[in-house]
Amino acid sequence: MKRLEYNKVRKVQPNAFEYNGEHTTEKTQMQLFVFDENGYEEYKKVGLERVVKECTDLEQTDDIKWLNVHGLNDAELIKNIGSLISVDPLIIGDILNVHRRTRIEELGDVLFFSIKSVLPEEEDGVIKTEQVSFLLKGNTIVSFQEKRSDYFTHIRERIRTGTGIVRKKKNDFLLYLMLDAIMENFFITIERYEERIARLADAARQDNKGNIIEEIEKTKDNLVFLKRAITPLREALLTLKSAREEDEYETIRKSTHTYFARLHQKCLELLDQTDYDLTSLDSASNFHYAAQSQRMNQIMKTLTIFSVIFMPLTFIVGVYGMNFDNMPELHTEHGYYFVWGIMLVSIIIMIIYFRKKDWF
Repeated sequence: MKRLEYNKVRKVQPNAFEYNGEHTTEKTQMQLFVFDENGYEEYKKVGLERVVKECTDLEQTDDIKWLNVHGLNDAELIKNIGSLISVDPLIIGDILNVHRRTRIEELGDVLFFSIKSVLPEEEDGVIKTEQVSFLLKGNTIVSFQEKRSDYFTHIRERIRTGTGIVRKKKNDFLLYLMLDAIMENFFITIERYEERIARLADAARQDNKGNIIEEIEKTKDNLVFLKRAITPLREALLTLKSAREEDEYETIRKSTHTYFARLHQKCLELLDQTDYDLTSLDSASNFHYAAQSQRMNQIMKTLTIFSVIFMPLTFIVGVYGMNFDNMPELHTEHGYYFVWGIMLVSIIIMIIYFRKKDWF
């Protein structure tokens, strides 16, 4: 599994940035929603000129604008979007550098929030994440995704149909809905892993082959990877939750803090479930090792018993195989049968003794 590493965005010149993620073939496209309680406008594959016009229209000052950007390869376009809402160039660098840790930061009147979202598991069984970043300013929210996905499909439908309260709320509530949708992917992923963990636990009790341990360790690595993605999100949401009374974030309204507190609670549930699953995997691997050790002990005990039984027989055979001329038993008429009798009696006595001691 690929480790999370710090990758510095290569700067050709000051304030020039490049996308450093894996989705380098994804074409950058934009979708814009402008809505209020009474209606909405939707622009698909919108250009920057239209975005500027809608965001600077004085007649739509109170309308909520949601600009969703798919693909981060057009760094110049990302930079222009940042200039439109007066974002610090350092934040643009953090949007394009997708190997940074989940965090929340407010610079002036702009709130920046980045989060790792789980991508569907591929055939190689490796969990991958996508960085999704958000910018909030005034009544505008901009979301940046590395690739086109269906995280926010239900939110778009709510805006189109006026379902729920999304069109009655501001952009901070829209941020809550999008974060909640991303976190739902974590729940779905962990639920899938719980089915696999149950199967591995059963297999560890029944299968003596070593490849079970390999699969258990791979699953543990994936869960640890998930935990590393969830932990900084919990910290960021805790910061929002704790800032309710201090008004630390101007872009997050007090009426919305309750929703972010719910997200924080969900993070705790995710971490608790991840820890429980990791403990279950540890138990499965420990049981497997204990069963293997018990099986090996049983084999060694059986082999030891057979060795002990044959030791006196080997001694007797060795004595009478020395071929000395002066061995009276060699000329005894029934000596052969007498020796066989001694060996059989020795075997029976040892078996009775071992059974009495409950050694087998």
